[in-house]
Amino acid sequence: MDQLQGKVAFISGAASGIGLALAKTVAAEGMKVVMADIDATELERVKPQLAGAEILRLRLDVTDRDSWAQARRAALERFGAVDMLCNNAGIGPDGRELVDMRPESFDRMIATNLTGIFNGIHTFGADMRARRGGHILNTASMAGLMASARLGAYTAAKFAVVGMSEVLRAELAPHHVGVTVYCPGLIHTRLEETTRALGNESIGGVPMDMAMGPMEAVRFALQAIRNNELYAISHPEYRSEVVKRVERLLDVFGPEQESTRPLRKLPGTDTLSD
Repeated sequence: MDQLQGKVAFISGAASGIGLALAKTVAAEGMKVVMADIDATELERVKPQLAGAEILRLRLDVTDRDSWAQARRAALERFGAVDMLCNNAGIGPDGRELVDMRPESFDRMIATNLTGIFNGIHTFGADMRARRGGHILNTASMAGLMASARLGAYTAAKFAVVGMSEVLRAELAPHHVGVTVYCPGLIHTRLEETTRALGNESIGGVPMDMAMGPMEAVRFALQAIRNNELYAISHPEYRSEVVKRVERLLDVFGPEQESTRPLRKLPGTDTLSD
């Protein structure tokens, strides 16, 4: 999607952080923007930051499918079909080891960070497929490409978002709908505050002196959307850790050689490639 002028973007988690930066950036490119967030007060507070842009602000709980259906109706009524869906809303980790994590916290993490993204795909994906055009951006994390202790449920959700995005891209590519999964590192956001507001503990005490600003970070996501790239990476300093993980996997396969065993596909599927 290289032409943004006059098109419609729907952004969840748009009241702060990456979501707000996305809204500002695409609005400056001439897009009409639906800013959705569970915090309606914060949406109103940031209103002056997008003065002059064509904006629709909606309260959206990404775990509530009725809320998504209402948001879709409002977006269609105000601006028409959505061309760019940014599934960005999420909550942060609580810093507990998995065996010590409260089940309700785990459930909330998966419901928000994984099922919430599926809900967005379910709400708008079929429209894009039918129109044969559009782009979906799913915000994952560097935690979706590498594992760290005490980030268990968060990592589980983000790994799943990466895999789900890879599948979605393969499914929608024949219909000219692009899919990008954004895997940022540390960014200045209100994630800790919003996580606690939704009832989950937050890891707290994360040093922000080296964190990237959200406006700088979203440039990488927007570039990937323009170029229809599957992965958007804004923090190259994590490359060595991701390489280590991939190398550990490749080592299990043994020496590089052509196998005599045929590749078995699941019934009705094709090999995923990009």
